[in-house]
Amino acid sequence: MCRTAAVGLALAACLGAAPSFTATAAPAASESGAGLDRYYDQRLGWGSCAKGPDDTMGRDLDKAGAQCADVTVPLDYADPRGRTTTVAISRLKATDTRHRIGSILLNNGGPGGTALQSPPEFHAWMKKTGPRYDIVGFDPRFVGRSTPLDCGLPVGTNLFSAGLSRASFERQVALQKDLAAKCRATNASVLPHVTTRNTARDMDVIRGALGERKISYFGYSYGTYLGTVYTQMFPGRTDRMVLDGTIDPRKFGPVMLKESAGANERALADWATWAARRDGTYGLGRTRAQVLATVDRLIKTAARTPLTVGTAPETFQLDDTQLPLILFFGLDSDTDTSRASLAENVSVLNKAAAGQPTRLSPQFAVILRIALTGEQSHSGSVQNAVICGDVAAPRDPEVYWRDIERSRAKYPRFGALANNIGPCAFWDRPREKPTQVKHDAKVLIVSATGDPRTVHKGAVALRGLLPSAKLITLKGANRHAVYGLYENDCVDNKVNKYLATGKLPANDQTCSKQAG
Repeated sequence: MCRTAAVGLALAACLGAAPSFTATAAPAASESGAGLDRYYDQRLGWGSCAKGPDDTMGRDLDKAGAQCADVTVPLDYADPRGRTTTVAISRLKATDTRHRIGSILLNNGGPGGTALQSPPEFHAWMKKTGPRYDIVGFDPRFVGRSTPLDCGLPVGTNLFSAGLSRASFERQVALQKDLAAKCRATNASVLPHVTTRNTARDMDVIRGALGERKISYFGYSYGTYLGTVYTQMFPGRTDRMVLDGTIDPRKFGPVMLKESAGANERALADWATWAARRDGTYGLGRTRAQVLATVDRLIKTAARTPLTVGTAPETFQLDDTQLPLILFFGLDSDTDTSRASLAENVSVLNKAAAGQPTRLSPQFAVILRIALTGEQSHSGSVQNAVICGDVAAPRDPEVYWRDIERSRAKYPRFGALANNIGPCAFWDRPREKPTQVKHDAKVLIVSATGDPRTVHKGAVALRGLLPSAKLITLKGANRHAVYGLYENDCVDNKVNKYLATGKLPANDQTCSKQAG
């Protein structure tokens, strides 16, 4: 659920000896000062963001005028005098100090996405309002530079399809069980604390350490759920909040992708129409139906014999559990650039199915490394840990298999992916109950009607849960995460007006895909 296309060190060795844990709930918002003063009152050691001559991101932040610091937080908020960990933050300070609004905290989604690098780009997107904020990026606990969690996984994601047969599903059961076992074997002492509620607690410590009475916030994708949780745990401590690519907080958890199967089928059909108009370039079919038939044939072919793509020394094999993930990765935006990238990748798969040699683009090679190798084990480890640590999953594989079989007719390409079993089926039970929305909050919600990741009805649902919120709807776009990324002037201007004035629009707003 990260806004970037890509969706470490072993923690146990970094954090020292493990304490004995109990099932005690962490302190409620009203108790957040108990034993935590030393965290809220800490003085931050701001300095260079570059960690060495090869740290391109750090050097870029330094050049932009940002500084970085580590915030110390308790590993277990129920035991604030016990083990600690650190959260890495960056800050681009306000230059218009006369009209300074305050600090705005950024989250790019995931779970497992970093935002340490993001203040300069947000400063540019915010235009005249940017200089009025201290723009703060952070890597959530166990992400990026924040004492990273890595379970040594063989793949960088668990988002595979169940494939076309019971045998392929059983292979997925074995894989997902192994992912959970690897995390339990390597990081059992910290897994109970890799949760959204603890990240929200860290956010409030960051607020205190920055000296802010209230803090503003911008969250994409999973970051919208994190922002919602923060408003419920710490009501009254936010100034301006924007949630873009919004999740219905009641649906967040291990099976939340069920909601997206239909949106992905529609996005794939729209892409097929686009590709059919360019059959001379990609050779996938002259009509939408023909392009979709090509896709279906590729999945069936991969089910019989995995497709081999690439050239030595780097080749990959994709079966019917992996190929739908490549489609899923390619549908997060409906721009011509994104659609062309997916069409090129499917063309490679089509050549592989015909037994022809294939050469991968650098972008396709990156996607395959993320999905099929342990290169992004850290990212997959954190994403699994947060989702599984937040909400319990059904544990019986037959529950998933029944849902998969029921979904095939309506969602032939993505039903088996959206309903597939994951590592949470084999994870330890969460220590805290999921957050319920009981407090109103004045937030600005942004959503595209064809969002294939966090579906639009999730944004509408959150709008209903928060009577004081307002919703900006981008009509007709198959796009996940809009502000600043989709270059839609209508959306960007409305968000920037809110960030500048702090006043929500009087009514929900609508923008057109063609605007801008």
